[in-house]
Amino acid sequence: MEELVNVKGMVIKHSPVGDYDWVATVFTADRGKITAFARNARKPGSKLAGSVEPFCFGTFKLFAGRNSYTIVEADIENYFEGFRQDLEGACYGTFFLEIASFYTRENNEDKELLNLLYISLRALLNEKIRNSLVRCIYEIKALCIEGEFPGIPTGREFLDSTVYTVNYIATSPLKKLYSFDVSEEVLSELEEITADYRKRFIDKPLKSLEMLETLYNVR
Repeated sequence: MEELVNVKGMVIKHSPVGDYDWVATVFTADRGKITAFARNARKPGSKLAGSVEPFCFGTFKLFAGRNSYTIVEADIENYFEGFRQDLEGACYGTFFLEIASFYTRENNEDKELLNLLYISLRALLNEKIRNSLVRCIYEIKALCIEGEFPGIPTGREFLDSTVYTVNYIATSPLKKLYSFDVSEEVLSELEEITADYRKRFIDKPLKSLEMLETLYNVR
């Protein structure tokens, strides 16, 4: 018997199925990463058209079947339409989605990671904050939320300002994460640190990172 449920979440990715359907991966606050079908969503005039695109954030009404979910309605609060005019921001945002997809699991409550993803995507659309700094903050805080933050890497000396910044990110509430800037020297060291973390904790290639490396020399 199917159960009707409401979940808050963000579409991480989608792909076409059959003639008119989408199958979407949705990162939800209460149920982690789920796969849900959007029937006839590719038909012109469908009430779900545009609601299962990547970055769509809102409340999804689902039928929870024995083996899968089906999206019945979607109340989208933020489509992140700004990424349509900001290719670089969209590339970074896609990387953030892929990182979130790597960490979250089905049936695991992960509200804080979802909140981090949401405010980080908003920060990418803020012209006052450099995308590269947003990325470093997002990666470090995601590790903290997932309980894997290892502290400052050993084996080399970092600037005191860099050490302070990493510790600030690790200990600060989400609402204070994107309220500061750093020097170019500190940002370079943050990029080195996050690259080290990535090699240690993410055991798979990230397609979106390859795109960032190709287009924007991100390391």
